[in-house]
This record gives sequence, C-alpha cells and structure tokens, in this order.
Amino acid sequence: MPVSLSALDARVLGCLIEKEITTPDQYPLSLNALTNACNQKTNRHPVLELGEQAVQQTLDALSKRHLVMERSGFGSRVLKYRHRLCNGDHNPLQFSPQELAVVCELLLRGAQTPGELRNRAQRLAPFADLAAVEATLEQLAKRPDGPFVQKLARQPGAREARYAQLFSELPAPGEVAEEEEVAEPATGAAPSLATRVRELELAVEALKEQLAALQGTRP
Repeated sequence: MPVSLSALDARVLGCLIEKEITTPDQYPLSLNALTNACNQKTNRHPVLELGEQAVQQTLDALSKRHLVMERSGFGSRVLKYRHRLCNGDHNPLQFSPQELAVVCELLLRGAQTPGELRNRAQRLAPFADLAAVEATLEQLAKRPDGPFVQKLARQPGAREARYAQLFSELPAPGEVAEEEEVAEPATGAAPSLATRVRELELAVEALKEQLAALQGTRP
C-alpha cells in the first residue's frame, strides 16, 4: 500500500471525499467547514471534537505529501482544500464511484460489514443490492495496485465479517466495532427484533445524511 494514513489523516481525507460527492457546490472546503465535517455526529466513528489547529496541522502534513491541495476561492482570501488521494487529473489511483463510496465510508467509520456499507454508501453511489457491495469489496481487495481493503475475522456471534480499509492500520485483534451486528437466526427464520431495529436505524441515518446534503445545496 503506497499511502499510509494516521487516524486524523483518514478523517480529514474521508470528509473531503464525502463533501466532494454530497455537496459539490460547497467544495473545496474552508478550514472551518472541514473542521465541522470532521466533528459531525452523524456518519462518523468515533465522534471527535477537533479544533481548527489540529485540522490545520493535519492538512499541512497531508499537503507536504501531495495528498491535499490548497485552493483560494474566486475573489476570496479564504484558503480552501481539496483532496488528492485519488481520481484527480494525472493521479495514478483511480476508483469507480462504487469503490470510492466504500473507501470513503471506511475512512469515516472504520471497519464495517457489507450490510452496513450497503446502507451507508448509498448516499455516495448507487448499489443495486448487497451482492454489488460485496463485489466492490472483492475488487478493492484484489486490485493489482492494491489491496485497498481487507476482510477481518468474524467476531463471535456476528452475522457478517467486517472489512477495513488498508490506508490506515488495521483494527487490533479482537477489537469489536461500535455497532457490531448480532447473530442472525437460522435460515428461513424471521429476523430478530434487534436486527430489524438496527436495519431501521441505519436506514433513518442514511436518510438524515441525504437530507443534510440536500439542505446544504440550497442557495
């Protein structure tokens, strides 16, 4: 893996990628806007309370590695920032919309199951079904210029194994995600109440993110 990111690097780049997709009219981001994005309470794990100084230091370090570019707005002295992790002009690292959506969610929330990614990444790129998410993860894991994701050992009682992005260090062995899924009933049985509630929570969270993105594009 040619790029190695710290936890703060991953949060900053994940936020820049996310906002480029969801609020293109407000992208690139100012330091203030990026700090707010890093500290969002939705679609982030863990939730952070970063100050602008910490975000600026991270941006400076990423800029030296050519992973972030400074841009000043037309007629404005406020510096704005865009990522250069992938998909830019002359950038050798190119992701499809689905691959980028999965990478972005893994940067923002850490290791997740395909089911969680299906619910959360829909706001960034369309996925026909769970099989499409699994196919995207497989592509990212086997790309000749990668791998970019890795399947983790399934946690005891979990329905699905989680996947982690490989730009950062992998979770420590035995680490349990904040929202690990509970075991699924036997094939053919109805989903448990806990499973149905979790699926509804994920769907509501995805709708909130879509609504926030739409409100952010209003003049």
